[in-house]
Amino acid sequence: MTELTLIRHGETDWNAEQRIQGHLDIPLNAAGLAQAEAIGERFRDIDIDLLVSSDLRRAMQTVAPISRTRELAVLGDARLRERNLGVLQGKTREEAQRSVPDAFEAFRSRAEDAALPGGESLTEFAGRVIDVLTALARRYQGKRIVAVTHGGVLDIAYRHATGMPLAAPRKFPIHNASLNTFRADVSGLELVSWSDVGHLPDKWVMDEV
Repeated sequence: MTELTLIRHGETDWNAEQRIQGHLDIPLNAAGLAQAEAIGERFRDIDIDLLVSSDLRRAMQTVAPISRTRELAVLGDARLRERNLGVLQGKTREEAQRSVPDAFEAFRSRAEDAALPGGESLTEFAGRVIDVLTALARRYQGKRIVAVTHGGVLDIAYRHATGMPLAAPRKFPIHNASLNTFRADVSGLELVSWSDVGHLPDKWVMDEV
């Protein structure tokens, strides 16, 4: 049995503004950097066999304190990136609704096979996420894996583990800098714990889509 802990990256200014990031390479803000340090302390005395991260800067900045405290190299993996949201990227929800209403409605309604111009459909994104998590679990059977990634990736992992449909409205939190743990074997993912933010003070706990 493989233990897989997925961590959402720390806060960015765009998270605070509710601006859609997708594949755009946005850095952590001051709060996000502090969250990353708190995560590093959380893992100081925990054994890790593999430390992997999305290659986007906000994820790599979040994983850096874990790497430093554990003296463990980070494997960057573009497959752990957020969903490519194409024409929605860089816009707030209000801006997207005004300027690209059809694409925004496909995103908002979780239309599974609607292709976002310049981006991925929800089905394509889910396939990418499930493929990389399955590959990691199979390659590192019986190991403890920590992966820093994005809110959309966590959304797909939760749904895959619990059998929740892709199109169903989200009714679970996805906090910046949260720890989300699964067990993985050949049959799939089993959810162990969700949205653990015990390492963060209340002022840093923010539910952001």
